[in-house]
Amino acid sequence: MIEPKSYKWFIEYTSPEEGHLHGIRMIHYASQTKYQRMEIMDSGSYGRCLVLDGKMQSSITDEFIYHEALVHPALLCHPNPKRVFIVGGGEGATLREVLRHKSVEYCMMVDIDQEVVEKSKEMLPEWHQGAFDDPRTDLRFMDARKYLEETTDTYDAIIIDISEPVEEGPAYLLFTREFYEIVKERLSPDGTISLQAGTTALHQLLNFTAVNKTLEAVFPVVAPYGVPIPSFALPWGFTLASKNRDPRKFTPQEVDDMIKKRITGENRFYDGITNLGQFSLPKHIRKALAEQKQIIEDNAPLFTYH
Repeated sequence: MIEPKSYKWFIEYTSPEEGHLHGIRMIHYASQTKYQRMEIMDSGSYGRCLVLDGKMQSSITDEFIYHEALVHPALLCHPNPKRVFIVGGGEGATLREVLRHKSVEYCMMVDIDQEVVEKSKEMLPEWHQGAFDDPRTDLRFMDARKYLEETTDTYDAIIIDISEPVEEGPAYLLFTREFYEIVKERLSPDGTISLQAGTTALHQLLNFTAVNKTLEAVFPVVAPYGVPIPSFALPWGFTLASKNRDPRKFTPQEVDDMIKKRITGENRFYDGITNLGQFSLPKHIRKALAEQKQIIEDNAPLFTYH
């Protein structure tokens, strides 16, 4: 029997009856920002971690899985993405992955919580790897939805990297039909979006299926996919939506060829075989997606457990 070490323990509750227990070696930063509770800590299993409102956002051990899965399918789905918009993405790792694409000339990142970004820039350098200082980066602190409502600019890809829609949190109005309609208006003709869409765990599929049903009310192409992220403790869902391009039609070889041609450096997670696998959702999830009727709206939001 392996005896647990004398850590302090952090429990990330995933439902009233379930949680993920992390042994914490040190808490480096803890603050109630203007918008959410923020903690930067070192866990025994996953190293340095960012936690927002009690939810694990990313760890140094496996953040590459989340960020490569979020960014590369959407940008490779577009034939030549030059202008990219990031909603959220406070750690800077989403920005890092976007800027690896040789075609990208400009990337605006809008995060409402300046404290999260500034502390991540200071204390999570392995995540951003200098991306905030890249001349292609335009970093702004404001309400991303308000900006997209008011601008006439268009983008080839919009990457939505925000926390789950918890009640009274900053993100729940970025999961609604009205917001996705705004996003669609800001996309170029071949434009794509991607987002994390919550867990695909069997007993907690509501958020994932409702997000996809809501996107189907707005976009012609909606391609949900699943990715295992160990520090999240649950299987995780993402979705890519576009006006006309479907990432499920690429062969593994086509994906690998695009990666070699269009992305600098070497991916650790995402390649052609991975692309094929992540869009091959199991039968029970496909059934739940097909049966879902709920559309998330501003006046009928959906909140995850908090």
